[in-house]
Amino acid sequence: MSSGAWTGAAVAAVTAAYALGSRRLSSTPLSSAMVFVGAGILLGPAVLGIVDLTDDAAPIVVLLEITLALVLFTDAMTVRGRDLRTGGFLPGRLLGIGLPLSIGAGWLLAWPLLPGLTVWELALVGAILAPTDAALGKTAISHPRVPALVRHGLNVESGLNDGMVLPFFILFLAAIPGTHYAEEGVVGVFWRALVLSTALGLLVGWLGGRLLQWSRDREWITREWRQVYLPAVAAGAYELAVVTDGSGFIAAWVAGFACGFALRRYRTGGEKEHPDRTAEFTEDLGGLLASLSLLVFGAVLLGPALEHVSWRIILYAVLSLTVVRMLPVALSLAGSGLRPPTLAYIGWFGPRGLASVVLALLVVEEHVPGVELLGRVVAITVGLSVLLHGVSAVSLAERYGRWHEKAAATSRDLREGTPVPDTPARRRLGSLNQPEA
Repeated sequence: MSSGAWTGAAVAAVTAAYALGSRRLSSTPLSSAMVFVGAGILLGPAVLGIVDLTDDAAPIVVLLEITLALVLFTDAMTVRGRDLRTGGFLPGRLLGIGLPLSIGAGWLLAWPLLPGLTVWELALVGAILAPTDAALGKTAISHPRVPALVRHGLNVESGLNDGMVLPFFILFLAAIPGTHYAEEGVVGVFWRALVLSTALGLLVGWLGGRLLQWSRDREWITREWRQVYLPAVAAGAYELAVVTDGSGFIAAWVAGFACGFALRRYRTGGEKEHPDRTAEFTEDLGGLLASLSLLVFGAVLLGPALEHVSWRIILYAVLSLTVVRMLPVALSLAGSGLRPPTLAYIGWFGPRGLASVVLALLVVEEHVPGVELLGRVVAITVGLSVLLHGVSAVSLAERYGRWHEKAAATSRDLREGTPVPDTPARRRLGSLNQPEA
C-alpha cells in the first residue's frame, strides 16, 4: 500500500473513532481539537511517520485554505449588524478595541523574545495570533450556566475577528520586501486585496443570496441542493478574488455577510425554513474540515516544532494566551460594569486555532525570511491553546456559572444578567448546547 493510502486510512480511522465516541467525550475535558491534534502528532513524522506531507505541501495548502474560506463565509453569514449591538457593548468593544490592542500587544512582546525577526515580521506574529477560534473552547462558549450575554459576546467575537484581522495581516505582509504583496506596492495592495476583494465579495454574496431566494420562491431548488449551493458561492467569491490578485479570504468573508443579508432581506413570509438554517451543511462541512486540518497541523507543523522548541518560544506562547489576550480585554471592557470574574473568563477564553495556522501557512508561501521561527511560534502557541483551553473549558465554565448564579441571586443590577434578544448568532449557540451526535 502506498504512503498516501496509509495516510488516508489513518485519517479516516481517527475521524471514525472520534465520531463513535463524540457524545461521550463532549462532557469531558478531552475536546475534539485535542484528539485530532494529538492524533496528528502521533501519526506524523515526529513519531510514527504515517502522515507525512512535508515533501508535497500542496494538499496541506488546499485543505487549510478551503477550510478557512468556508469558516469565514459561514461565520459572517449568520451574524447581523444588530448582533454587534446586542447587550449594548460586549461584541463591539471586544472587536473594535480589544482586537487592535491584542495585535499591538503581541507585536510589542515579540520584540524582546523573538530576536532575529524584523519589525514587520514581529507585527505579523501579533496579527496571526490575534484571532480566536470558538471551536477550541466550545464548552466555554456554549455552556448553559454561563450567562447569555457572555456566551453571545464570545461567539460573535470569534466569528468576526478572523476576518477583521485580514487587512492588518495583508498590510504587514506588504511591508516586508520580497513578498508578493510588497511587489504590488501599498497602493496596489490597498486596491486589489482590500477594495477590489471587498467589492467582489459583496457582489458575489449578494447575487448568490438573491438568486437562491428567487429560486426558493419558485420552488425550483430542493433542500439538498440549497445546502450544496452555499459552498459554491463561497468558493466563487474566493476564486474570483484570487484570479484578480486580491484576497480570497476577504472576499469569502464579505460574501458571507452579503449572502446572509440577501437571504433575510428578500425572505417571504410563508417560508418554513429560516434562511440561516440553509447554512447548516456548510457549517458542518467546515467543522469536519477544521478537525482534519487540526490533525494535519499536529502532524506537519506542531510535531516538528516540538523538536526545536526553546524557552523564548514557550514564554511568548504563554504570554500570547494570557497577557496579550487578557489585558486588551480588560482595557476594552473598562467601565462596562462587568465584574472581575467575568473579565477573567472572557479574557482567558480566547483560544487560537485554524485562522492562525492558515495565516502562518500563507507567510510560508510568501518566503518571508523569518518564516521558520515564526512558524514555530504559531505552532507552539496554537498547540498550547488546544491543550490548555480544552482542559479548562468544562471546569471553568461550571465554576463561573456557579459564581454567576450566586451573584445574580444577591444583586439586582448585575450587568452580566442583561438579557440577549434572539439573533442568528444566539440560535447557533443554542445548537451548540445540544450534546454532540
